[in-house]
Amino acid sequence: MFVKPPLLVRLFYPTLLWKKQTAAKKLWLTFDDGPQPEVTPWILAVLKEVGIKATFFLVGEQMEEFPELVNAIKEDGHLIANHSYSHKHGWFTANKTYFQDVEKCQKLMPMNRLFRPPYGKLSYGQIRKLKGQYKLILWDVLSMDFNQNTTAEKVKTNVLQNVEKGSVIVFHNNKKSCENLRPILKETIAELKNKGFSFSTTW
Repeated sequence: MFVKPPLLVRLFYPTLLWKKQTAAKKLWLTFDDGPQPEVTPWILAVLKEVGIKATFFLVGEQMEEFPELVNAIKEDGHLIANHSYSHKHGWFTANKTYFQDVEKCQKLMPMNRLFRPPYGKLSYGQIRKLKGQYKLILWDVLSMDFNQNTTAEKVKTNVLQNVEKGSVIVFHNNKKSCENLRPILKETIAELKNKGFSFSTTW
């Protein structure tokens, strides 16, 4: 996987939202997976301290297991969005099963219909079906916080060296990524703010 998706890949999938078109210095900060009791409260505390809002792409199974964390995300003014019910890989899942999984998660959501596929993987048939029902959100900057062979400082560099106006940034709201995220999340956001960026949850 690439920190910044290659232009050729984005051209092959033009109906997916890779980044936002904006003249302002705005970024879209997103957190995939979760909610996780070991991680989500800490992320919410950091976001509250730095005074920004983010979009949380949540997994339905986790939402049902930890409804109090879903409520905490919403009460803090963040946006929740669909990351499927059981985190299925689109390339390795039959379409009917995949669509049922996405819809099962959507039933736990508010009216907004934003969907990010787990692993960023969808077949052309899945895209054709889902694009009429959802806004399909990918990313412009993948922090690589989930990579156990990287370092927290490298995750920070991945973000700071690749953002531009309209970038959609992916962090993860799970235990695997937390080791890389804890040392750098607050200071990464602070540096982005110092560069003049603001943060949006309007898709």
